[in-house]
Amino acid sequence: METEFEFTLPKGYVDGNGEIHRNGRMRLATAGDEMRAQRDPRVLSNPSYLTIVLLAEVITEIEGVATIAPNIVERLFTADLAFLQDMYQRINDIEPPTMHFVCPDCGKEHDIPLNFTREG
Repeated sequence: METEFEFTLPKGYVDGNGEIHRNGRMRLATAGDEMRAQRDPRVLSNPSYLTIVLLAEVITEIEGVATIAPNIVERLFTADLAFLQDMYQRINDIEPPTMHFVCPDCGKEHDIPLNFTREG
């Protein structure tokens, strides 16, 4: 079973020297990762911070970056954060978010999965 997955960020992490780092690896999440993230004081005071802490737990590498910590994930561009959130959901078999809409022409209802990855 594969437990680590490679990725290429759409924009890339820009370090303090202005270098761009795009390639990395993410591992499958464990129950412990999720529990630790939920108990993090930053998450307790701001629940929307959960994504940042959780991604910092499961990203094992960003090429050329010594340590992956929440402050690194915070500095990612929003396109890269959305990409990593989608990847996390896909590799951990979490149901992707959907949007419900009604076709204005035929009146038929549809649920469309939202995909935040950038392909191409």
